[in-house]
Amino acid sequence: MNLAPLDRVNLTEPSPWRFCTAPCMDWTDRHCRHFWRQLTQRSRLYTEMVTTGALLHGDVDRHLDYGSAEHPLALQLGGANPQDLAQCAKLAAARHYDEVNLNCGCPSDRVQNGRFGACLMAEPELVRDCVAAMREAVEIPVTVKQRIGIDHQESFDELCDFVGIVAEGGCNVFIVHARKAWLEGLSPKQNREIPPLNYAWVYALKKQFPHLTIVLNGGIQSLDECEAHLTEVDGVMLGRAAYQTPWLLSSVDSRLFGAKDPAISREAVIAELSEYVDAYLKNGGRLNHVTRHILGLFHQQPGGRLFRRALSEQAHLSDADSGVLLAALAEVTQRHGKESVVE
Repeated sequence: MNLAPLDRVNLTEPSPWRFCTAPCMDWTDRHCRHFWRQLTQRSRLYTEMVTTGALLHGDVDRHLDYGSAEHPLALQLGGANPQDLAQCAKLAAARHYDEVNLNCGCPSDRVQNGRFGACLMAEPELVRDCVAAMREAVEIPVTVKQRIGIDHQESFDELCDFVGIVAEGGCNVFIVHARKAWLEGLSPKQNREIPPLNYAWVYALKKQFPHLTIVLNGGIQSLDECEAHLTEVDGVMLGRAAYQTPWLLSSVDSRLFGAKDPAISREAVIAELSEYVDAYLKNGGRLNHVTRHILGLFHQQPGGRLFRRALSEQAHLSDADSGVLLAALAEVTQRHGKESVVE
C-alpha cells in the first residue's frame, strides 16, 4: 500500500468526520458505544443499521434510545422509500441525533430483498431523491455510506456518476468503503474481505469532488494507517479494528484531533463500566450484554487471555453482576503482580 507522507495533516480545523466508528450489525449497540465513549470523546459513533420498517412499525424506543454521553452520534437508516426515510429522519432529529446516514453499502440478502443497502448503488437517482426528502425534513446532516461499486460497475467514472448525482440531493458527506460489493456469490462476511481494497479510487474521488467531505472505510488496522490516509481524504472510519482492539481508540483524540485530554487507563474504564453495569442490571439487563463488547480491552497485554476467559465463562450466568467484571480485572492485575486499583 503506497501511502503519502504525513506533512499534509492539518489539525487546525479537523472535520467532524475525521475519525468515525463504523455501523456494525450485532456489534455497535448502545453498550458498545458507551464503552467506546470511555476511550474517545472526539470520535463520531454510528448505530447499527435500523430499517425504516422497524421504526415505522416497531418499538421506536428500543431502536433509538441511547445514552447522552454517546454524542456525537449518527443513526444509520436502511430503506429506499423517500417518504419513509424522511419520517424516520424526523424521529432521529427529535431525539437529538447528530446525523442521519443512509446505508448504500450493505450486501446482505435481507437488504437485497428490500431493495436497499448496496442495491442502491445501481439507483443513484433514487438515492438522490431519498437524500433530498430527508434534507427537507431535518436540519441535521444527511450522509451516505456506500461502496466503490457493485457487480457490473467496473469504472471510476461510474463511481463519480453515483456521487455526483446523489450530491444533487444535498448530501455533502460520503463514507466510502473502498471495496466493491458482489450481490451474488459472496456472503456479507466475504464482501468485507474478498473484493480487493482500492484506496486510490477514494483518494481520486476527493480530488474529483474537493468540496465534498470524503471519509475512507475498509481494511484500516491502525492509527498509523489513519494518519496516512488523512493526507488524502477528510476522514477515516474503523469497524473491526475498533471492535477487536478497542484500546487503539484511547489515542484517537490526541493523535488525530490534537487534544490534550487527561490520560486514561484500562482500570479506570473498568471502574466506570462496573457502575454502568450495576445500573443496567437494576433495569433487568444481563451482564454479558455489556461485557461481550470489551473482550478485546486487554488485547496483547499480559493477562489478556485470562480476562477474556473469565468474562466468557462467567458473564452469561443469570446471577452475574459487576463483581464478575472486577474479578476479570483482578486476573490481569495479578498477572502483573500488582494489587487491583479498583476497590
